Amino acid sequence: MPAETIDDVIHTLDEIIDWAWNQKSRTGYFAALYRRVTQSVKDGISQGRFQNGPLLEKLDVVFANRYLQAVEQFRAGQQSTLSWQVAFQTASHWYPLVVQQLLGGMNAHINLDLGIAAAVCSPGEQIAGLQTDFNEINAVLAAEVGTVEQEIAEVSPWIALLEKFGLREETKIINFSLTKARDCAWSEAVKMAALSTSQMQTAINDLDLRVLMLGRLVVSPPLWIKLQLFPIRVREDNNIRRVLDVLAKKTATVTAPV
Repeated sequence: MPAETIDDVIHTLDEIIDWAWNQKSRTGYFAALYRRVTQSVKDGISQGRFQNGPLLEKLDVVFANRYLQAVEQFRAGQQSTLSWQVAFQTASHWYPLVVQQLLGGMNAHINLDLGIAAAVCSPGEQIAGLQTDFNEINAVLAAEVGTVEQEIAEVSPWIALLEKFGLREETKIINFSLTKARDCAWSEAVKMAALSTSQMQTAINDLDLRVLMLGRLVVSPPLWIKLQLFPIRVREDNNIRRVLDVLAKKTATVTAPV
């Protein structure tokens, strides 16, 4: 069943993380990151950080349900959006760095899902009333960046080479700006909010194709970039459960034989 509250979202994310831990699936990496961000948004709502808390919770739930549905489709062997398919397929491959796994999910969820969710929650002229709180979420997310970077370094000790050799700027797999992504999502939301249901579906399909192309570049860049990233990947922790524990900062409940 779709989540109806932000607490439902957090509960379902916990279930996905536990499932991934038991299955030793890298699919849980993004879920672990997403859970902590969702908790931060929940805290911000309870602290009165946003102008319209109820509307922002509605946005959070509609936004999250797009991801939760995609996970359910993936686990059932069904087809999800193209952007999420490439992100989930990456989880079965050894090569992509932990940060690439995370960025693959962020690409699908922010560049595709966020604008759609905002347009659904605030159709037509209502979209203007959402902008201030939409932008405030950037500050909430920024507060998580430092902690997440430290945790990635814990499981990927040579990740600093991205800075040392200039790879963060030279490669698009790391040159992923959360602020720019959210700005693009807002632009898409404004355009979609003015569309009819049938027009919006066409716009979603077109956007999905564009986001898919970026997703492929993020998780599977050209060979010369992969070769430069290889030393970082070799030094990364291959224990999927440990990586999940570090990213989630929680202990999973074993529900299946190991």
